[in-house]
Amino acid sequence: MPTERLSMRRIRDVLRLKYAQGLSERAIARSLGLGKGTVGTYLMRARSAGLGWPLPAGLSDDDLELLLFPAAPGIDDDERPVPDWALVDRELRKPGVTRALLWEEYRAANPEGFGYAWYCQHFEAWKGRVRPTMRQTHVGGEKVFVDYAGDTVDVFDPVTGEAQAMKLFVAAMGASNFTYAEAVASEGLEDWIGAHVRMFAFLGGVTKAIVPDNLKAAVIKPDRFDPGLNRTYAEMAAHYGTAILPARLKKPRDKAKVEVAVQVAQRWLLARLRNRRFFSLGELNAAIRPLLDQLNMRVMRGYGASRADLFATVDRPYLLALPEIAYEFARWKRARVAPDYHVEVDSCWYSVPFALIRREVDVRVCGAIVEIFHGGRRVASHPRCVGRRSHVTVPEHMPSAHRRYAEWTPARMLAAASKFGPSVIAFCESVMADRPHPEQGFRTCLGVLALAKSYDAERLEGACRRGLSIRARSVASIRSILQTGLDRAFLDETSPDEPLQHANIRGQDYYH
Repeated sequence: MPTERLSMRRIRDVLRLKYAQGLSERAIARSLGLGKGTVGTYLMRARSAGLGWPLPAGLSDDDLELLLFPAAPGIDDDERPVPDWALVDRELRKPGVTRALLWEEYRAANPEGFGYAWYCQHFEAWKGRVRPTMRQTHVGGEKVFVDYAGDTVDVFDPVTGEAQAMKLFVAAMGASNFTYAEAVASEGLEDWIGAHVRMFAFLGGVTKAIVPDNLKAAVIKPDRFDPGLNRTYAEMAAHYGTAILPARLKKPRDKAKVEVAVQVAQRWLLARLRNRRFFSLGELNAAIRPLLDQLNMRVMRGYGASRADLFATVDRPYLLALPEIAYEFARWKRARVAPDYHVEVDSCWYSVPFALIRREVDVRVCGAIVEIFHGGRRVASHPRCVGRRSHVTVPEHMPSAHRRYAEWTPARMLAAASKFGPSVIAFCESVMADRPHPEQGFRTCLGVLALAKSYDAERLEGACRRGLSIRARSVASIRSILQTGLDRAFLDETSPDEPLQHANIRGQDYYH
């Protein structure tokens, strides 16, 4: 494979060290950082040209190059075939294709063609004329560059006539310049992600990398070496199997492709729509699409092909396949679990396992689902509340004591008390009636019912009857009655057929 030719200055150093200093070829190679074979090749050319040291006075670098590298005899440069540089440029965008390979193919087809050094030099000159600011080489299907245009286009409210400025999202393929553009309502995260999803659908595949600017929807912590990506943006990239490579701050050439594409889109799309009035975003994008197709079908000067033609041959064959399901927008947030084992999302509270109290968790809000993650593992999933200030609690997330307590209702409490007698029912009713809310008396009622584990039902019934007579309202009072035997005086009394009636007792029907 041919190598780059040494500069004439270095060739002069080789001749000086050989003929003036008398160094060996190995010593010259070590001194100049060259290969021993390279030094030998240039000394052989110098001997063939009859050169030694010092060189003839007034010998310029161009004259020295002609002596060392004479043109093939008998063929004028005008008669040598010149490569099709536009074709060379397109071929270089394909993965694995190098200049050396293309030069070998050129010489195989044209044995009397130009040498490798001439080939590289004139190709660079052609690039400078066609793309004077371009210094990057892009491989097919490798990168898509994305950004927003600086200019906006207004959409008018059909009722009030109020104008809202719409942003123009622009994307350009690195190898083919194939362009995608659409208007969105804002530069917010949801519009940014939605534009990417529709861009990949338009391309019919996924590039290996996306190169965005450092806007907040993409990069939350700009850094040259380790930029902090927006969590949702990174998740979208993972869904499509691509990578995000943000441009460096204040380095517009990192995204020169889309800088030019934005300029073209503003002139080709927005300028043509400047005198039209649009009353919805859908109407605006419907007007943009045919102009975008015309732009991509337009033949570019210097290439002899359109963006669509180049995309079909250079980019499209190397795109990754689209996933079966398009990415659905999801919003992430960090939250700390409250002492009641709930986290707040949009003024609603969702439960997590109580062991995570005061831990930090990641919350993902996607459509009608709220998912909560801890340590990369999903610990809870809830349907999203449509109202505000609501609680969504899964019983399994509660401590066992809370779970048992939460399952009780006033009606169930009275049903449990009915197993021991009417006085127990009446006592529980009076306890719940004595509280601002019946639920506040549940603990006392449960404590009274728990005494049945130590005392039989008959004694508990008598103790509650005694408690009602002295207006007792606590578990401690009933327990004291049982411990001191004061309930025995009520055991022989005939139990009433109906629960006790009192102005402060609401009755069992109240709780149904």
